[in-house]
Amino acid sequence: MISQYAQIVPKGDVLLIQRLAEELQGRSFLHINSTKAGGGVAEILQRMVPFLKELGIDARWEALEGDQRFFDITKKIHNTLQGHPEQFHQSMWEHHYEINRKNAARLPLDADAVLIHDPQPAALVEFRKEGKWIWRCHIDVSNPVKDVWDYLKRYCEKYDSAVFSVAKFVKSLGIDEFIIPPSIDPLSEKNMELPEEEIHATLNKFHIPADRPMLLQISRFDRFKDPTGVIKAYRIVKKYNDCTLVLAGSPATDDPEGETVLREVKEYAAEDPAIFILLLPPFSDRDVNALQRAATVVLQKSTKEGFGLTVSEAMWKGRPVIGGAVGGIPLQIVHGVNGFLVHSVEGAAFRIRQFLNNPDMAQRMGERAKEYVRNNFLITRQIRDYLSIWYAMESKGKNIFEL
Repeated sequence: MISQYAQIVPKGDVLLIQRLAEELQGRSFLHINSTKAGGGVAEILQRMVPFLKELGIDARWEALEGDQRFFDITKKIHNTLQGHPEQFHQSMWEHHYEINRKNAARLPLDADAVLIHDPQPAALVEFRKEGKWIWRCHIDVSNPVKDVWDYLKRYCEKYDSAVFSVAKFVKSLGIDEFIIPPSIDPLSEKNMELPEEEIHATLNKFHIPADRPMLLQISRFDRFKDPTGVIKAYRIVKKYNDCTLVLAGSPATDDPEGETVLREVKEYAAEDPAIFILLLPPFSDRDVNALQRAATVVLQKSTKEGFGLTVSEAMWKGRPVIGGAVGGIPLQIVHGVNGFLVHSVEGAAFRIRQFLNNPDMAQRMGERAKEYVRNNFLITRQIRDYLSIWYAMESKGKNIFEL
């Protein structure tokens, strides 16, 4: 599999991955998260686990099982860790622990390295067996609700190390901590090259006109993604530039608020015939790919964001991207170089019009965006980083650069 990436990704990543894989050959690497469908974590693992297996590493991926109450609670945990107040009481933490306990009895937790993704399965560390345990935080915890973070921290401190996406998310846990941004797979169905006929066929399928500039935001229907803010920006732009707006996303099984937010967005759109709200089924990767390639301008106007893989996805396709200046988005967009960062609806509208009225500038920024992603946010870099951390934990004092 790695040979398929050799002509796309930086050569140094390929060489280091091969050397690290030789050192870790036959070792077991277990990933656990909360869902196998929906969201960036699941998308990454769908591609990463087979890649690791091909390298000779015994990679496995398990998903937590829980009831509706558990996922309601973990959504509240997610919201509070991103700074949004929620009503929280002890019985919620007790239920969170009980679901983790049941999963610990069900799941084979034996592995040389165990990577636990996000707060949902964090309590599994109470049932750890042998091996190195790593907690991977994908969300923006730069300004959490203190009581909730303090409780979750009791679990996090019991890991051997922690990984965050952005430096400003890092917390003092008394364990080794690392910065590893997420990544996209350039060869996946969501990011591979597509023929023009397929792109046009996708637009026809959703009845989206191809004769006007298209604004696009791809994301879960989540208030932190600010879909109503995107509609507000579109309405400002529409006064001066004829265009359409597409808001598209797939449901995530661990996000019980999605249906409510989708309903709010539809009501706010007020049946505007130039606004297309698409609830895509899981694994609609080729449709997402085609929509991103068809877009004139791509937005990710989040108000909180752990990273925002849709930003790198669109940049990889050479699209001009506008993102909220929050979380991991500024790690991807260098303002004024390969896209624009915004702080308001009015700022988003201004930058959209700037792209629409300057197609040459939009093309130049899109070209720079693709190269920036090539050098920083492809899956080989993330695999390189994960294997490097694992190797460092297993080989205290041994210099990785002497491999």
